Formats: sequence, structure tokens, C-alpha cells
Amino acid sequence: MQGVTVVDHPLVQHKLTILRNKETSTAGFRRLLREISLLLGYEVTRELELTTTTIQTPLQEMQAPTLEGKKLVFASVLRAGNGLLEGLLDLVPAARVAHVGLYRDHDTLEAVEYFFKAPGDLADRLVIVVDPMLATANSAIAAIDKLKERGATNLRFLCLLAAPEGVERFRKAHPDVPIVTAAIDDHLNDKGYIVPGLGDAGDRMYGTK
Repeated sequence: MQGVTVVDHPLVQHKLTILRNKETSTAGFRRLLREISLLLGYEVTRELELTTTTIQTPLQEMQAPTLEGKKLVFASVLRAGNGLLEGLLDLVPAARVAHVGLYRDHDTLEAVEYFFKAPGDLADRLVIVVDPMLATANSAIAAIDKLKERGATNLRFLCLLAAPEGVERFRKAHPDVPIVTAAIDDHLNDKGYIVPGLGDAGDRMYGTK
């Protein structure tokens, strides 16, 4: 699919298989989500802009690559997005963090905002939105809408699993925002869950129902 990158690295796919298994414990699920997010982070940050700086190695002075521009922002779609956020911050500890609080109305499947907090200069930063599941895409679209309203123009969306229906809706709503995911599953069921999927990522991460 145009604008969608599926990370098929063997370690990503192996860890995803364990995450899907309903027998995986809450602690194991939480640990694996953090590990896989770090691996996905390599792909979603692949095209960060570089410049050079002068450093002194033990042998000589050299021009060495370094990240250019302001620090990027990881925007976590609460609450499940925090599971990916932790691994990404292991990868980029200096990144800024935004929180977008959304919950899905189980009757309408629409996203409802209850919290938003982000750096004030989003227009000057790359913003990577993180949420484990791209199912109906209602939450993802709403999160991107809110961030664009606050000035963000350079955005990417990172998720663990996506449904074809969600990808199609997201791409229509925000064709300028690339998607990076570990897998695109078969379909959504009548309750808006990804099939075969892995269940509710937030519930499995926090041990709730």
C-alpha cells in the first residue's frame, strides 16, 4: 500500500507472534511491546535529517554526522500508546513527548478527546504519533487532527498492527502522513477489533478488561 511501510524484520515478526499469543502474561506483553517498539523505532526514524559537526576522535579531528534541527516529538495516543512510547524513548531519550487522550465510544466507535498536552512549537518538529492498533482509524485520525490544529505539519504514524479498513480510512483522511507498522491483518470484526489481531492492547498491557 502506498504510504505504508510494513517492518518485516525477523525479530519484529518473532516478537509479534509472542504478543499475539493469548497465553502471554501481562508482564511479558508489556516487556515485548517495549522491545518491539524500539525495533520499529529504527524504521520510523530512518529518514531523520543529518548535518555534520566537528569532533576529535582519539586519533584525529573529523566531520561526523549528527541529527539536524529541533528534537522530535513522540505523541502517545493514551492509554495504549504509552506501551510503544517507552521503547521509543529508550531509542531517543532526548525526544519531547505529547499526550493525546482519546477513548473509543463502544457504541459509535468514534474517538472522544479527554486530554491533550504537547510542546508549543509542533510546527518546527517532526511528530511521530504512536498507538499500537490502527483498527477503525477513528482514534488515529482524531489524534492527527488535534496535532495539526496545534500546528504540526511533519507527522508520521507508528503502530504495531493495522487493519486494511483502518489503513484505507487513515490514508484518505491524512494522505500526507506515512504509516509504519509490523503487520497488516485480515479484517475488522463487527466490534471494531482487528482479526486475527492480539486483542485489546491496553487491557493486555495493564491487566484490565
